Amino acid sequence: MGANASSLPGQPDGPSPSTRPKLEDIPESCIALVLSYLDPPEIAKLARLNRAFLAASSADFIWVPKLPSTYPYILSKSDQGAEDKGKMDIYARLCRPNPFDGGTKEVWIDKRTGGVCLAISSKALMITGIDDRRYWNHIPTDESRFQTIAYLQQIWWLEVNGDLEFQFPSGSYSLFFRLQLGRVGKKSSRRLFNSENVHGWDVKPAQFQFTTQDGQHAVSRYTLGNLGNWVHYHVGDFVVSDPNTSTNIKFSLTQIDCTHTKGGLCVDSVLICPSNVGKELLSVDVEVCKKL
Repeated sequence: MGANASSLPGQPDGPSPSTRPKLEDIPESCIALVLSYLDPPEIAKLARLNRAFLAASSADFIWVPKLPSTYPYILSKSDQGAEDKGKMDIYARLCRPNPFDGGTKEVWIDKRTGGVCLAISSKALMITGIDDRRYWNHIPTDESRFQTIAYLQQIWWLEVNGDLEFQFPSGSYSLFFRLQLGRVGKKSSRRLFNSENVHGWDVKPAQFQFTTQDGQHAVSRYTLGNLGNWVHYHVGDFVVSDPNTSTNIKFSLTQIDCTHTKGGLCVDSVLICPSNVGKELLSVDVEVCKKL
């Protein structure tokens, strides 16, 4: 019978389906090693394949290099405390807005890049005349991440100042003011827009600027426009070289030409984000944000 005896009629060649290697047979450590080379969104997709990939995706060594270098500081600033243990849980938490300073500021990391982003509410800004209802009002709205904006009815001297001390990871960052001309509102789930008080912004440009403690400085001037739409006005970029030292940055928005009044301005927030993320905002608002 010799050599032909090993291949009987009707007997399939190779291993039976029950003995063939399956995806879940790959050692968890090998899966985790492969996942460590992927970006977080890709890891999240593969974790849904089966239990082996889900378990492997939670390995700390995958997430440590993806966390910002200053993540312990960021967690210590959060109003929500620091209870998460695994590095994957910490990463997931930081991808959500983390309020601090009584909810007037929020910090989070960009899901795609892992870069640190930070927003500062209008309530954390020093606005000239903010306590005088003839000039300013705080208006609740779901169009702001802080659920409230500062609305300017009319004023001669516009001055909005702010400052921040924060420990950013090394890198280049962009600073924006998020503004809109015209009052926002909602009725029966419909967005309402009132441009009645909008005036004075086409006479002279508004000036934006910032200064850091190490001497970095930027000044931008824009003629505010695009009625009824939120616009991110780019002030400039700054560089953080030492992540172990807090960056102190002072910023402002002014239009202090007292020859005319201006009004109808919504001030939502100030945004600081990695410059590569900021470029996406610039590409959206480029037609509106024309520097002078």
